[in-house]
Amino acid sequence: MTILIADSGSTKCEWCLISNGRRQIVETQGASPYFLNESQLVDMMQKELLPTLKNRVPLRIFFYGTGLAAKKNRGILRRALKRIFPGAEIEVEHDLTGASRAVCGKNKGIVAILGTGSNSGYYNGKKIVRNSPGLGYVLGDEGSGAYLGKKVLQYFLYKIFDTELHKKFQKRYPLNAADILDAVYKKPLPNRYIASFTMFLAENRGHYMIENIIEDGLRDFFSNHLTQYPESGKMPVHFIGSVAFGFKDILKELCKSYGWRTGKILAKPMDGLISYHKTK
Repeated sequence: MTILIADSGSTKCEWCLISNGRRQIVETQGASPYFLNESQLVDMMQKELLPTLKNRVPLRIFFYGTGLAAKKNRGILRRALKRIFPGAEIEVEHDLTGASRAVCGKNKGIVAILGTGSNSGYYNGKKIVRNSPGLGYVLGDEGSGAYLGKKVLQYFLYKIFDTELHKKFQKRYPLNAADILDAVYKKPLPNRYIASFTMFLAENRGHYMIENIIEDGLRDFFSNHLTQYPESGKMPVHFIGSVAFGFKDILKELCKSYGWRTGKILAKPMDGLISYHKTK
């Protein structure tokens, strides 16, 4: 049977077509109903996904994505997929469910997503039974790329960075305050724009100001979200996402400081999802 598995954040979506034991990985822009309506989702898939599949049609589709906790948003995504693949059996789930299946399989655990946005939940081996929502990049998303990137921009615009980091930022990003404010407040997808500045943190590890931004941002995620789960001290705490993987050393130290057991730390859930659906 030909199946298609998708893992979508707000920035990027990774698709894996499995046919006759062979895998084909395709990457498109993020497929989130928060940022694209049904018609835009269909248009994106027609332009970025369909041409790469070369007329191979999946019979089953498992789609996991950000912004799909709400039934209304899952409906938008399901209808868009149905317009592209009318004969397929389609399952649409929140990205937190996908992350949980990828790292826990059928076991219990605490699962955290740290990518462009952030989220977390307690997984009982079958489903998410408790969730501390991220609230999005404006109100929350502690520990996420958007949260950390916002700190980078604040340090630059408020002139908090020391001379060394200020010069490095200007060399890396030839921008002024007007450019940044225009991109944040007037252009589409500001969360992705803000999150992109997390790369500056990764490129300048070791500087005390950089380390403080990363640790403070991740600690906010621990204190506001992970401490809300009584199970955190009883079972592994798993992490998935580009931010989690990039700063896994700090996550391990924070888990140690809380007396928690660090579980898996993965950049992407796809390999775990493939294994899960093979054994399902």
